[in-house]
Amino acid sequence: MKNIVSDQKKDRTVISGERFFSERPLFGREHLIVKDCEFDKGESPLKEVKDIIVEGGKFLWKYPLWYSKDIRVEGTYFGEGARAGIWYGENLEFTDCDIRAPKEFRRLKGLKLKDISIPDAKETLWHCEDVYLKNVSINGDYFAMNCKNVKADHLTVNGNYCFDGCENIEIDDSKLISKDCFWNCKNVVVRNSEIVGEYLAWNSENITFINCRIKSLQGLCYVKNLKVEDCFMAGSSLCFEYSSVSADIKDSLISVINPLSGKISAERIEKLILDPSKIDPEKIIIEAKVNIRLSEFDGIIPEE
Repeated sequence: MKNIVSDQKKDRTVISGERFFSERPLFGREHLIVKDCEFDKGESPLKEVKDIIVEGGKFLWKYPLWYSKDIRVEGTYFGEGARAGIWYGENLEFTDCDIRAPKEFRRLKGLKLKDISIPDAKETLWHCEDVYLKNVSINGDYFAMNCKNVKADHLTVNGNYCFDGCENIEIDDSKLISKDCFWNCKNVVVRNSEIVGEYLAWNSENITFINCRIKSLQGLCYVKNLKVEDCFMAGSSLCFEYSSVSADIKDSLISVINPLSGKISAERIEKLILDPSKIDPEKIIIEAKVNIRLSEFDGIIPEE
């Protein structure tokens, strides 16, 4: 990702300490430093702008940064009314911002978020490409839908259905508490992270977890080319159904059901279900102490 806004000195106009109430007050402006300004009622205050630095200040109304390019925002507050705030832009960087509005960040190319908290992040970060997240805290459903080329470090998500339909994702040192996380994804690598939530990563391809803690009911099913390396999965049940899998698990599983092919190593599998009418048991290698072996599903779904 290229440098968002150059630190080299430019002939920028400084707008400082102003308060705006009208529609589109700075429409189409370029080469500005907007410092400690408040944008109150009035839509689209910085629409179609280019090469802008925003320092401090507040955005309190809708659509503050649409169709913007080469933007850096630092220490700025986005109130609840600033919903759907940053759409259709290119090369944007946000640092140390307090974002209270939902549906932010859509259809952007080249986005950096650092030291950001979004407590109402429902339907945030959709259809974005080339994204970097560091020290970002998210609370809300449907985070990061249909994104491409995302790298995240120390990301916290508390909300269901995150990263649905994404491609080329790398996540490190993060915590995701999310039902239906990583559905319909391709090329995902998660390292040194914790993932809690049922139905993890269904209908996906090329999914890798390395040194992670995973707890999931019916997780990691319908996955093509699934790798689970040096992970802990205590409390997980009915895993790996119809998945091609290579799994090295450092503790125990409650149950495994009908993996399609590959190898699963674990200390213990309490219940192993291999139904020859559904899969070919000869195509899966199990290296674990197994307490109960069944040739068909017994209908028991453990409670979370």
